[in-house]
Amino acid sequence: MTQYLEFEKPLAEIEGKAEELRALARANEEMDIADEAAALDAKAEQLLKDLYKELTPWRKCQVARHPERPHCRDYIDALFTEYTPLAGDRNFADDLAVMGGLARFNDQPVMVIGHEKGSNTKARILHNFGMARPEGYRKAVRLMEMAGRFGLPVVTLVDTTGAYPGKGAEERGQSEAIARSTEMSLKIGVPVISVIIGEGGSGGAVAFATANRVAMLEHAVYSVISPEGCASILWKDAEKMREAAEALRLTAQNLRELAVIDRIIPEPLGGAHRDAKAAMASVATAIQDMLDELKDKDGAELIKDRRQKFLDIGSKGLAA
Repeated sequence: MTQYLEFEKPLAEIEGKAEELRALARANEEMDIADEAAALDAKAEQLLKDLYKELTPWRKCQVARHPERPHCRDYIDALFTEYTPLAGDRNFADDLAVMGGLARFNDQPVMVIGHEKGSNTKARILHNFGMARPEGYRKAVRLMEMAGRFGLPVVTLVDTTGAYPGKGAEERGQSEAIARSTEMSLKIGVPVISVIIGEGGSGGAVAFATANRVAMLEHAVYSVISPEGCASILWKDAEKMREAAEALRLTAQNLRELAVIDRIIPEPLGGAHRDAKAAMASVATAIQDMLDELKDKDGAELIKDRRQKFLDIGSKGLAA
């Protein structure tokens, strides 16, 4: 069953009625409800278009967090072949919030790294809801360094509310590990491609998204802090998250204007969770296009391109 978001309740009622009619028809073959069900379907489709025509930033946050939205593992399974996972930071432990390894993308060898949130309660707990600990970022540093040594493009898939803020993570150097990951992203002489597939939260996202090319799915969000966290700090009231979401300019459309990201990847009507296969196909096309843009640059050019990209962020669009 489709899980509906809060603002989708009117849609849930219409689609629920259509399904009830079909259930009655299955139970009684003499009933002819085709016209009524079709009318409800048409009404539901129009309502879906109206709801998603101009989503507010807060509603985009809700869509980005939808539990049925495709996660890192789904993208790796669908888009990459010969995936060989690599584990551990060679220092403390393996962090399951970060997955990565060697793979082929359209038969091209790459290193793929991403945050994995998990798709059910057990998996979410196992992967710590995609909130990486220091060992996760140190694992990413190790994999990026390996990619640089062997000349492999790096593809990162970002989907995290932020780095794990627990006591143990702080004791093991969370901020230093994030900084090292960001530094490694900047200095390796291979193409680095990043796609924000859901949430891009705080430094935990920047550690993977310091790339030559950064793309975002249409309804993904990318920000220095979550709207709830921002509201708690500014207004001492997490319920003001809607106002915070507006102020943070965290949507793909906002960030494209500010040159924080390079492209917006369209999603199926109703969000990536309504047609995961189509969403992943769009991501595959974007990744290939971005790799093609960088394939003729040498290591020094890639490093210069990447550094300049981040020096230029915020140079336009702030007065909008």
